[in-house]
Amino acid sequence: MTKRSKEQDAATKAIHNGFSLISDEKLLQLYTSMVKCRMIEERARGLLKQNELADKDEIAMGREASEVGATIDLLAEDTVVPLSRDVAVNYIKGVSLDKIFGQISARADEPVPASPLDLATSAALANKTKKNGKIAVAFLGDGTASHGSFHEALTTARAHQLPILFICHEILSTESGSRSLQAEIEKIALEEQPCSFPHIAVDGNDVVAVYRVATEAIAHARRGNGPTFIECKGERSKAHDPILNMEMYLKRKGLFSKKTKLEIAAGFTEILDAASR
Repeated sequence: MTKRSKEQDAATKAIHNGFSLISDEKLLQLYTSMVKCRMIEERARGLLKQNELADKDEIAMGREASEVGATIDLLAEDTVVPLSRDVAVNYIKGVSLDKIFGQISARADEPVPASPLDLATSAALANKTKKNGKIAVAFLGDGTASHGSFHEALTTARAHQLPILFICHEILSTESGSRSLQAEIEKIALEEQPCSFPHIAVDGNDVVAVYRVATEAIAHARRGNGPTFIECKGERSKAHDPILNMEMYLKRKGLFSKKTKLEIAAGFTEILDAASR
């Protein structure tokens, strides 16, 4: 992320000018980033199988739209806390492929890091205190509502108007998890607090929709208006593949061809090969 000056310029523009139409350049950047993230995840899956860790580690296949849409315009100084083993988010936030694949190949019983809620909330609180304009983004799973830290983190973020985004991946097939999450959010919303806490549901397989919502939420946080909870709903299936969805969208705009995808894949495969040896 530290080398992506164009993306930082776009983020700054969004902060000062508010949301505007998404350019063709940005649409192609969103698509290219999703394809690269999918390729990284596929390569990571292969490495995990070699280490007999495939059943222990969560692979983020199918979450590319929410990952890319929510983080592509963040600044290098912002804090992003991904779900455990979420290698794509680490790549988007600037971790080198060499380091990502090196960690996967070397680890066996690596301990799971601290709660992303605790890490992100602490970072947001520090940013709020320092008034430095930085924000934090925490990625959550749809089972998060069952953890005790969930209510505490959201209540703290709301009470202190923390500059933080909570991005929750919700799989629609897990109905009990969905009801638990919704009930907990509604409980927090009904509590007597002096400030609002926007809760936005979006199609998690639509990167354009996620990007629009995230752009506004990021600007909202940077202006000191507090947190936003973005619920990315969707099914993980070929029929709802976020990359195929984006390809169809780009085709309608005359921005995509099979050659486009082949060129992206060919160039990035060489980079992946070099990093994962």
